[in-house]
Amino acid sequence: MSSAIYVAVDTPNLDRAVHIVSQVRRHVGGIKLGLEFFCANGHHGVREIHKFGLPIFLDLKLHDIPNTVAKAVQAINALEPAIVTIHAAGGRAMMEDAKAAAHTHTKIVAVSVLTSLDERDLADIGVAGSAHEQVDRLAALAKDAGLDGLVCSGAEVAHIRKLWHDSFLVVPGVRPTGGALGDQKRAVTPRQALDAGASILVIGRPITQATNPDMAAREIEATL
Repeated sequence: MSSAIYVAVDTPNLDRAVHIVSQVRRHVGGIKLGLEFFCANGHHGVREIHKFGLPIFLDLKLHDIPNTVAKAVQAINALEPAIVTIHAAGGRAMMEDAKAAAHTHTKIVAVSVLTSLDERDLADIGVAGSAHEQVDRLAALAKDAGLDGLVCSGAEVAHIRKLWHDSFLVVPGVRPTGGALGDQKRAVTPRQALDAGASILVIGRPITQATNPDMAAREIEATL
């Protein structure tokens, strides 16, 4: 079984990204490439990372009118991503069109509530109730729209697994025991997230900023 760890290579520097992936490729299950990387390097950059033979998670968090998001998904189909993210807040039609536009081997996964947000942040943008309640609403909508799964905090993953049994659950904001939280306000350890029902774990800085990224990845994998 491949590792549940997807390393978040969130850098605009292609050489650095290639260096990181070359170090960790034997001890991770895939590579997550975000907006920083994609905006700087585009399709060429993704293809360079693809050469390592690992599944690619394009964390683009698409959010626009349905037609625009569908065309964006079609534009990246040539890259054969294993996973692509869209915002559940874009609504049912947007999510349905994104899923319809994707290749059958690509999982379309909805972002619910960013792990950098807490209740105060949600109130600031006009969302009433707790982060937990908002995740529930968006998870139900994503499920009804036919998506493959959800991006959610480790704090919500067990609950979402009960509501949506066969969902593909992506848990970012994971921090090893004793690790710095950074800008993550709702973080859990990798072991806790996996035990709660996560399908994959997205881990960035604890691995990519380590003195020895390969050793850091191996140490985290050992806890799983």
